[in-house]
Amino acid sequence: MGRSSDEGGPLTRHRVPRRRLRPPLGRLRVRTLRGRLIVGSLLLFTLACTIVGIVTTLSLQRFLIERLDSQLQDARGRYAISLEHAVEGDRFDRVKGQAVGTFGARLADGQVTQCGVVRDHGGELDLPAPDQARLEALSPDGRPRTVELESLGKYRLMASRGEDRDVLVTGLPMHGVDETVGRLVMVEITVFIVVLAVGGVAGATFVRLALRPLRRVAATAIHVSELPLASGEVALPARVPDTEPDTEVGQVSTAFNHMLEHVESALAQRQASEDRLRRFIADASHELRTPLASVRSHAELARRDPGQTGPRVDHALRRIEAESVRMGHLVDDLLLLARLDAGRPLAHEPVDLTRLAIDTTSDARAAGPGHHWALDLPEDPVTVYGDEFRLHQVLGNLLTNAHTHTPPDTNVTVRVAAPDRDGTVLLEVVDDGPGVPAELRDDVFERFVRGDGSRSRKAGGSGLGLAIVSAVVQAHGGSSTLSSEPGRTCVRIRLPVGSPDKEPPA
Repeated sequence: MGRSSDEGGPLTRHRVPRRRLRPPLGRLRVRTLRGRLIVGSLLLFTLACTIVGIVTTLSLQRFLIERLDSQLQDARGRYAISLEHAVEGDRFDRVKGQAVGTFGARLADGQVTQCGVVRDHGGELDLPAPDQARLEALSPDGRPRTVELESLGKYRLMASRGEDRDVLVTGLPMHGVDETVGRLVMVEITVFIVVLAVGGVAGATFVRLALRPLRRVAATAIHVSELPLASGEVALPARVPDTEPDTEVGQVSTAFNHMLEHVESALAQRQASEDRLRRFIADASHELRTPLASVRSHAELARRDPGQTGPRVDHALRRIEAESVRMGHLVDDLLLLARLDAGRPLAHEPVDLTRLAIDTTSDARAAGPGHHWALDLPEDPVTVYGDEFRLHQVLGNLLTNAHTHTPPDTNVTVRVAAPDRDGTVLLEVVDDGPGVPAELRDDVFERFVRGDGSRSRKAGGSGLGLAIVSAVVQAHGGSSTLSSEPGRTCVRIRLPVGSPDKEPPA
C-alpha cells in the first residue's frame, strides 16, 4: 500500500511537564544570596575605606595647614619689613633667617610698592597685574588665606598693618602641604585596593563556607522537586544533615526535615489507600465474573423453551442476558485496569503493527459498514515488542470509539508510520467527524469519561475505552495524545520499538 500525503494536522494538546527548579546561575548570579552577601560586604568595605581615607586626608591636610599658619605667624611681616627698610646691596641680610619660598610684599595706598620671594640667592620679584590685584584685595586683618598666584603657585598669605599704616603681606608656599597630602592619597588608594582584593577573596570564601548547610538544604529540595510524587511508591531522599540548631540555617534544616517526614508519611498513607482500592476493584471484578456468567447462563437456559414463557417474560430474559453481557465487559475492563495499575507484567513478543492495523480495520468495517474505513501503511512491515492481545485491544477501542461517536459516512483512517530515529513508532486514528467537545479534550483518557456526558446505554460504552488505551500504552512505555477540532479528530500513539531482551517498565 502507498503512503498518504496527508501528514499534517493541528498541534496536539498535552499537559506541560513541570519545569525543574534549578537555582539561577550565570546571568542572575548577583541575585543569589551568596552573590548579594559578597557584593554587600564589598560595598560596605569600600564605603568604610573611603570614609577612613577622606577623614585621614582631611585631618592631615588640616594639621599641615595649621602648622603652616603657625610658621606664618612666626614670620609675620619680617620679610616685608626688610623689603621696606632695606638699602641697595643688603639682599643677603634681607633673606637671612627666612625659609626658602617665603613671600613678602608691601602695599602703600592700596597698591603694591615692593615684593619679593626668598630663594637661595634672595631677590625681589615683579608680579603680574592679576597677582597684584589679588594682593591688593587682601584684608589686613592678620588672618591666613590660601591664594593662587599665577607667578608663584598656591600660597598661604597673611596681611597686617605696618607701623606707618602701610600693609605688609607675608606668605608661605603650599607646595609641601599638597605634596604630602597627595602622597598620602596615593598610599591610601594602593593600600585600600590591596585590602579590598584580599578582603573580597576572604569574604567570598567565608560566605561560601557559611552557606554550605543552606546549599545542602537547597540540593535536597531540588532533588525532592524532581521526584514523581503524583502516583506510585515514592522514596524520599535522605534528610538534610543535622546542623547547629541555634543558627537560622540549622532551624531551616530541622523544619525541612520535619516537612519531609510529614510528606513521606502522607505519601505512604496515600499509596496504601490506593493499593487497598486496587485490590478491592480486582477482587470485586474477579468475584463478579462468576455470578454474572451464572445469570447469563440461566437467562439463556430459560429462553431455550419459549413455550413456557410469555412475550413479556421472554423480553425480560433477553434484557437480562444483554445487561449481563454488558456488565461482564465492564467487569473485564475494570479487572484489566486494576491489573495494569498493580504493575502486572505484559507479554513481550514481536508484534506486527501493520498486520494488527489490517485485522482491526477489517473488524471495524464489518461492525460499521456505514463508515468509510481506510489504511495508510508503510511499504515494509513495522514490528514492535509488546503484548499483541493488548495492542489489538488498543486499536479496537480506538476504532470502536470512532464508530460510536461519529455519524454515518464518516471517513476513518488508520495510519502506521515507519520507526523514527529515536526508536519510536507513530500510530494514528484520524476521522473527519464532529470532534470532541472542548471541555472534554483534556480528560478523554480518564476513566468513566463519556463523550455524551450522560449514562445512556444507547450512546454505547462505559467511559473506559480510552482509559484502557492510555493504560496499555503507558504499560508499553509509550504515550497517547489527542487533538480535535470540528472536521478532524486524531488520536496519536507513540510506542517504542523495543528489543527482545528489554521489557517496558511496569
